[in-house]
Amino acid sequence: MIWLTFRQFRVQAAVVFGGLAILAAALAVTGPGLADEYATGISSCTSQEACNEFSRLFVTGHQASYGALLVIVIGLPGLIGVFWGAPLVARELEAGTHRLAWNQSVTRTRWLAVKLGLVGLASMTAAGIAVFAVDWWSDPIAEAAITRSSRMTPLLFDAHGIVPVGYAAFAFALGVTVGVLVRRTLPAMAITLAVFAAVHVAVPLWVRPHIIPPESGTVAITSHNLESLMLNADSMTVRTRAATGAWTLSNHTVDASGREVAHLPVSLGTGPCAPRAPRPGAEPRPPTGPPQECFDALAQQGYKQKVVYQPAERFWPLQWAETGVFAVLTLGLTGFCFYWTRRRLS
Repeated sequence: MIWLTFRQFRVQAAVVFGGLAILAAALAVTGPGLADEYATGISSCTSQEACNEFSRLFVTGHQASYGALLVIVIGLPGLIGVFWGAPLVARELEAGTHRLAWNQSVTRTRWLAVKLGLVGLASMTAAGIAVFAVDWWSDPIAEAAITRSSRMTPLLFDAHGIVPVGYAAFAFALGVTVGVLVRRTLPAMAITLAVFAAVHVAVPLWVRPHIIPPESGTVAITSHNLESLMLNADSMTVRTRAATGAWTLSNHTVDASGREVAHLPVSLGTGPCAPRAPRPGAEPRPPTGPPQECFDALAQQGYKQKVVYQPAERFWPLQWAETGVFAVLTLGLTGFCFYWTRRRLS
């Protein structure tokens, strides 16, 4: 049974693992040069400002390559579910070849267990290889961007750690389950893709922020924590940063009584927070942010910022918790497949 499953699966496995081998080779060749470039640039900068500027240019210069790798890691579980999971049983049910195996002293439980075990293990292995290779290659970029972006944000969180392995296991089990129910390969692939995409969107929006209760705080608006200040014709809006590397879930301005306000008075935007025009004859300079008078006026009128966030140190607890959720879902879908195969298929 193992040999038969391997023969049926060898083409899909060769495509994915062959692609991963090519990717790993490319990253192995370019990774040391990337690390040396970052180490040399950091060691040669003469001030904190120069180091910050080098880090910004370093991240910008490699952003396209890094983005492409993130897409590969995030998209791989979905491809596994669609092209490995959905056809695994649906193809045999559609063609009727499952009856041949069941009539040759192979029980339904063993038939399904071998398929799920062999291909499921390959699914998690493929995701693990992809994550490990991208993590190793992108380590200098992550270090350079530590003050500008956070691994806690949904895009980076989904592409690092162990969560992609959990996604791959779930996507595979989901594809098999849909195939068992639908019994047609192409419809099963389409339904698997739609359901997995919906889950991939729903989890960062509604599940992950609350797996561990987030932290919150109301802080004064200062030049040190200001993230952005937007001036419009009739209003002004402010955003502040939470702790370094944190994932900000909500960011709202509140008045002196603690009530949330959508916009700050326009008088602040045209008064103390208005952009300062350069003096006649002075050399143009890059903007340095609002003057101190703006922050003094905000404090005087009682405006503060309420921020709800997941701190950076919860990266691994959230990774393990979310992977555990997908492990439970995977086990549930697997158990349903065994029940349906033993009781309902003919």
